[in-house]
Amino acid sequence: MATSDKDEILTTGAAAALLGVAVSTAQQWIESGVIPSWKTPGGHRRVYLSAVQHLLGTPAGEVAPAAPAAPGAPVLPHCEEFLPAVSPKYPVAENEADRLRAMQATGLFDTPPEPEFDRLTWLATQVTDAPMALISLLSARRQWFKSRVGVDVPDTPRDWAFCSHAVLEADLFVVEDALADTRFQNNPLVTGAPYIRFYAGCPLLDSDGFPLGTLCILDREPRKLRAHEVRAMLELSALASEEIQRRGTR
Repeated sequence: MATSDKDEILTTGAAAALLGVAVSTAQQWIESGVIPSWKTPGGHRRVYLSAVQHLLGTPAGEVAPAAPAAPGAPVLPHCEEFLPAVSPKYPVAENEADRLRAMQATGLFDTPPEPEFDRLTWLATQVTDAPMALISLLSARRQWFKSRVGVDVPDTPRDWAFCSHAVLEADLFVVEDALADTRFQNNPLVTGAPYIRFYAGCPLLDSDGFPLGTLCILDREPRKLRAHEVRAMLELSALASEEIQRRGTR
């Protein structure tokens, strides 16, 4: 079966959700070759969306009709949200298309809150004395918050995302005073609620090294981070990345 460079890549869990079967069933179909698959360098199974559509009888290039998801299975988001923007108004890396496919493949986008992630955002606020913390995941259109403390909205447009800058960094990305930074001083999140003045975010990596989003803290006052707060952010982001990577093995 032919595939294209734009063919979406799915985890076992995401494929199970689309097929409306238990993850264990999808694993059996993958291991037996009913669904063609391959392993990443990290040893995780991946399948193409077109292979799942073929099993569903959906023509390649069309979005398969929604199948009833198995209890507890992640919901596969709309494919269009993970197609690269034609003229993005935010910075992107050259591999943004691959990053978006990796983000979709996690099956995490638009899923309910989970204590594994909520504990990390709470800890981030405690160790840095910040009033707000987020685990933010990035599609082409939105930054969506898997976990949030002190922030009312569940997502924002990607154009507004400080995290779009943070995922381009290998380490902690810090904006000490957003009003003094020409990249952010006119951002709606700075000029309006929640009135961000300070931002610090660490990229969250999947098992293949793609930055899917960030663990970040926000404040309404300009500030600097002390050395132990920087270390705490790096450690908490590593824990969040490990949790995301564990999901890829399901």
